[in-house]
Parts: sequence; structure tokens; C-alpha cells
Amino acid sequence: MNDTTHGIRIRRGSLADAPAVLDMLDSAVAWMNERGNTEQWGTTPYSQKPGGVARVERYMTENTPYLAELAGTSVGALVLDSGPSPHMPIAPAGEPERYVRLLVSDRRHAGLGIGAALLAHAAEETRRAGVDLLRVDCWAGGGGELVAFYERNGFIRTEGFRSGTWPGQVLARRVG
Repeated sequence: MNDTTHGIRIRRGSLADAPAVLDMLDSAVAWMNERGNTEQWGTTPYSQKPGGVARVERYMTENTPYLAELAGTSVGALVLDSGPSPHMPIAPAGEPERYVRLLVSDRRHAGLGIGAALLAHAAEETRRAGVDLLRVDCWAGGGGELVAFYERNGFIRTEGFRSGTWPGQVLARRVG
């Protein structure tokens, strides 16, 4: 656990946090759709997508989840794994790595640095594990705002990819 800016506290997540993560994902889909972004995560709430609930439950039990809290309320989530999803066309790094499999924040608390705090925590956890490489993949469509967010947080672009028609970008950050 640690405290970061704006009173954000980061703690290890568990299966009990799955409903809060699903709520954040559902609200993120609605927020994106309100702004005309229907490509990144589609238009169906994440909790109603086939396999969506089970995927979040796996994240919370099979991976390493962290929750950001503000005044005791979950406002962000990050899931770390040892490599990219086997369902994505992304090769493992060829060296030990930690991989951000999910990063989401509650849009009602936008601008407080929740995503940045979670990424800083991921870098620290990666370092603590004796691993030098932290990677993430994200949607590279639209105006590239999401890629730019990761770059502002210390990541550099590596390879681009496509998953069907979905444009993606892999980014890496050395933490050692």
C-alpha cells in the first residue's frame, strides 16, 4: 500500500473488487461512446460482453491486480501479468517482463493522476520483483491520445500491431 498525490491510496486487489472494476469499465465504455469513440472498446458495456465478467474475475484471481482508492472508494484499477495476453498478436519480450494487462480509472475523478499513480506503482512493483522491463499495449486509433498518455508516463513506442481492424501499439519502460 502507498499514498500518492491527491490522497490516492493503492492496494492489492482481490476477487471482491471485481464488481468495482466492472463498474469502472462500464463507465469508461459509456464515456468513450459519449465522445464518439466506439472503436476502442465498442458500445456494449463490459459487464454485458460475452466473457467480460469472467475475464475481470480471472484478472483478479490469476494476475496481480491493484486498486487505487480515494477516501475509501475504488477509483482506478491496474492488472499486472508476466507477459502479453496470448489472445493478442504480441510476442513476449524475450526477457523477464511485467505487462500491464488492464488500466482503467473512474472518469468522475479524471484529472487527479489516478492512471499515472497506478503506472508509477506498476514500475515500482516491477523493480521490486527484480525485473527491468514494464510493457503495455493500447489502442492506437483516434488521435493517438492514449499512446501519448503512456509516453507522458515514461513509456516509449516499440511495435505497432493489428488485432483484426483494431490498431494497437506496444510501449515499453525500463525501470531498472
